[in-house]
Amino acid sequence: MGQFQFTPLSIEGLILIEPNVLGDSRGYFMETYNYEDFKNAGITDDFVQDNQSASRRGVLRGLHYQINYPQAKLVRVIKGEVFDVAVDIRKGSPTFGKWHGELLSAENKKQFFVPKGFAHGFLVLSEEAEFVYKCSDFYHPEDQDGIYYKDPSIGIDWPIEEGMEIILSEKDKAAGGLESIEKQ
Repeated sequence: MGQFQFTPLSIEGLILIEPNVLGDSRGYFMETYNYEDFKNAGITDDFVQDNQSASRRGVLRGLHYQINYPQAKLVRVIKGEVFDVAVDIRKGSPTFGKWHGELLSAENKKQFFVPKGFAHGFLVLSEEAEFVYKCSDFYHPEDQDGIYYKDPSIGIDWPIEEGMEIILSEKDKAAGGLESIEKQ
């Protein structure tokens, strides 16, 4: 049996990954990445940078992308729970502007592969969350842009509970809409 189950999702390129978790009375063990298994599943990106963030309930990070140095991302949660979203921003794609969301948590141990050509973001649903991800290119702050999380032309159905305060960075508050990508 392979160490992972790879499930292609409704938008071409997006893949949900479920690891084989080996548990016993001591706890559990799992591989989180194996180049050969991922290559056999069609994920051939070379990951060059690992990142980790900690956030509290209601923090919404995104929707981020790099213009000239696009990044594929392999994301997962090691503490808490988030709603993770990818938006297709590939010009000429039949699914341009479409989104897909996944519930990722420390408990379900699922990973989400987001290829180049997507904007990415997540909303923290638990009291706190730690989010880790691999990137296929380095972070270039001068090249980063974003899309406002409530852009009506995308219509993401964020699971915002009644009374939940949404916490955005100043940069994310000022993000433009999907139409700005078509002008780039």
